[in-house]
Amino acid sequence: MKTYNVGVVGHGWVASAHIPAINATSQGRVTAIYSNRALDASTVCAKYGGDIKVYNDLSAMLADKTLDAISICSFPKDHSRPFIAAIKAGKHVIVEKPLALNPRELEAMAAALKYSESKTCVCFEVRFSSQFQSIHALLEAGLLGSVHFAEVDYYHGIGPWYGQFRWAHKKSEAGSSLLSAGCHAMDALLMVMGGEPTEVTSYATSSKSPHFALYDFPTTQISLVKFKDGRIGKTTSCIDCIQPYYFHTHIVGSEGSLLDNRFHSQKLGMLDKNKWSQLSCAPVDSGDVKDHPYQTQFQAFFDALDANQEMPFTSFHHAYQSHKLIFAADKSAATGRPVKL
Repeated sequence: MKTYNVGVVGHGWVASAHIPAINATSQGRVTAIYSNRALDASTVCAKYGGDIKVYNDLSAMLADKTLDAISICSFPKDHSRPFIAAIKAGKHVIVEKPLALNPRELEAMAAALKYSESKTCVCFEVRFSSQFQSIHALLEAGLLGSVHFAEVDYYHGIGPWYGQFRWAHKKSEAGSSLLSAGCHAMDALLMVMGGEPTEVTSYATSSKSPHFALYDFPTTQISLVKFKDGRIGKTTSCIDCIQPYYFHTHIVGSEGSLLDNRFHSQKLGMLDKNKWSQLSCAPVDSGDVKDHPYQTQFQAFFDALDANQEMPFTSFHHAYQSHKLIFAADKSAATGRPVKL
């Protein structure tokens, strides 16, 4: 079994979850960290175990021929540059969401990858959660029949009590409500629906609570998505709510429906349609990176590398489609008009 040496870009909150998750896989190990802050190598090695080299020069780390892959954990506005540099250096890439804050940088990333043999993994890790892997299996088994409508919604109040608020309230740093956090819901909607989105209509508003007054962009956004075959999807991104974290999921099909971790299917014998049946899976119910299913996702990535295959569910190709839709939704919210893809 091959061991994949991984260099991490950025050493903040997200990196503190990526590093142990990579090290817990069968093949991955973190052997280098780049940070623009001064890090003590002995302290880093003691914290994570193993021999980890510390870099303050990204080019120097990317020139390290012992590194097979790079994990990008920097701020969202800083994802595209190290991504493109890592691809040009011939590295495989794990990159946090969002890929970029504007279409220009997204297309530059796609162009860099176009003729590359590098494989990619984008951290839309909700697709690897127990809940959405169970939903995928249920849909593949046809228990809901043909899905014609689904809504996947993100409710998570990101106020001054939350670590990322110090930068996430700025449009220049976070982009939009969707790019900042609700992108997980939009991406999960595309996973559930499949098919090709052709048009999106989006509206945005903001809370009057003083907790969220520092935001310089609308914090609640609702998007209606039309698919090529006529089906409809809906996503809410609400980062100004005062409530527990909630990742709402409702899927409606010709043979049944699913609501969060409950479902009904007329394909399963004599189930009472007046009562839900329960899926015994862990729900998506936390925004803390330490609760994300990174290890499951990264294990799938290294397994794909072993097989010389693209990453299932969360490759750059999957995330590119989600980002195109998100940018269109943001344009619709800004202009007040539907936007065609």
